[in-house]
Amino acid sequence: GEALELTREYEEEWLTSGREFYDGFVDATKRENLKKAVFDLHQAAERYLHGLLLCLTLYSPHTHRLSVLRSMAEQIDARLIAVWPRVTRADRAMFEKLNDAYIKARYSKHYQISPHELSWLEERVQELGRVAAALCAERITQLEAEADDAAAQK
Repeated sequence: GEALELTREYEEEWLTSGREFYDGFVDATKRENLKKAVFDLHQAAERYLHGLLLCLTLYSPHTHRLSVLRSMAEQIDARLIAVWPRVTRADRAMFEKLNDAYIKARYSKHYQISPHELSWLEERVQELGRVAAALCAERITQLEAEADDAAAQK
């Protein structure tokens, strides 16, 4: 019913928006505008996470902090944990660099990101997009099955 419709809308709106920001990241990278690139990558990740939370729970908090969104999402589905390696300090620092990009990439003249860091983050955000799409699709299939069961019982 309604949950299924909402979930389909959230998937379409948020994951599509994430892919559009990812395209913006690719364009900015080609122009070697690395601050714009990392900002767009942050926005792609943020939208994938919001979309995922909305698909799985019909709720997402109003925050731009990837750390908050990531931990909420990982509590709901542990398969997301593998998206962000965090064994080494370097891995954790990379995530923080993306987490900080929303504000610092735009407003701090001291924020810097290297092509190598950007490419590492790109890989992780692409993976996040893939996992988010798979989990949303799984949730929609589950809701469709529940709708079919309810219809069959009438």
